[in-house]
Amino acid sequence: MKNLFLTATLLLTTVTAFAQKPSPSLLTPTNHTLILIDYEGQMTFPTASIPIDQLRNNTALVAGASKIFNVATIVTTVAEKSFSGPVFPEVQELYPTSTYIDRTTMNTWEDAAAYKAIVAEGKKKIVLGGLWTGVCIVGPALSAISEGYDVYFISDACGDVSKEAHEMAIARMIQAGAHPMTSLQYLLELQRDWARKETYKPVNDLVVKYGGAYGIGVQYAREMVKH
Repeated sequence: MKNLFLTATLLLTTVTAFAQKPSPSLLTPTNHTLILIDYEGQMTFPTASIPIDQLRNNTALVAGASKIFNVATIVTTVAEKSFSGPVFPEVQELYPTSTYIDRTTMNTWEDAAAYKAIVAEGKKKIVLGGLWTGVCIVGPALSAISEGYDVYFISDACGDVSKEAHEMAIARMIQAGAHPMTSLQYLLELQRDWARKETYKPVNDLVVKYGGAYGIGVQYAREMVKH
């Protein structure tokens, strides 16, 4: 009986220990580089796969999350001054324009300065968001995978000229081994535990501002149940 009790205790301890270890495929604030690509006016005008107000809110969630959790973040543009225009205000608010890497290449991976910046971060996981999905996200996603990187992309913080173009780009990246996720998923995956008080309020403030119905729920809870 004593041996049975010890065995049960050992099994319970083992299960508990395993339960505390998250999957290495989950993102943490320090295990990846976030790359925000071409959130510019000219790229936005023909985007038709997602309403632009939703795209802006989702982009704000991603950029805000990266700032709250001090994620290594690279913002890159294409022909910013000569053609594509300024970056979304939601990104400019957090990352000054002087830090952007401007390119002529459609594929960020083929730009020497951008590639150097990505490699310099030393992270083997990269997360992509930007415009358009079928060009400016597929290019670096497939290129990074071919060099052994673990690639994630935030599907609802990307957009393309048609729903089909967006969906085919997503299918192509998944077939190549990239991992899809959403903007809210990205934010909550970084928070992971509401006991992390240093980021609890900033995360919820961001959700109230840009998190749609979920944000309204948080606002309601704060006011009505004082939670």
